Amino acid sequence: MAYDYDDQNIFAKILRGEIPNQTVLETEHTLAFRDIEPQAPTHVLVIPKGSYVSYDHFAAQASDAEIIDFTRAIAKVCEMEGVTLSAGEGFRMISNAGAHGVQEVPHLHVHILGGRPMGRMVQPAK
Repeated sequence: MAYDYDDQNIFAKILRGEIPNQTVLETEHTLAFRDIEPQAPTHVLVIPKGSYVSYDHFAAQASDAEIIDFTRAIAKVCEMEGVTLSAGEGFRMISNAGAHGVQEVPHLHVHILGGRPMGRMVQPAK
């Protein structure tokens, strides 16, 4: 499958420093920053620095170093934000992909949401 990456998407511009962000954590392969329209007391976006459209694209084509760094960065953000199960009441992690997943920015990103009950993720099919 071909993954067409748009290097003009907002996250690519953030990675290039063209758009400012409120950085929470930056590592060799990952950037985490606060969502500009938070949906919960904790709402952090975590993105790989590589040109990946979705999680399946990342999982199939990223290097082992990128995958490990991204995964560990997510854990570190949860720890820093106090939403881990050992420090808080938990969190929701969301990654949307494609039209059916209602992905708004075509760059892999996960939302870390916490600090309050999140409610149901989706409604049952009718």
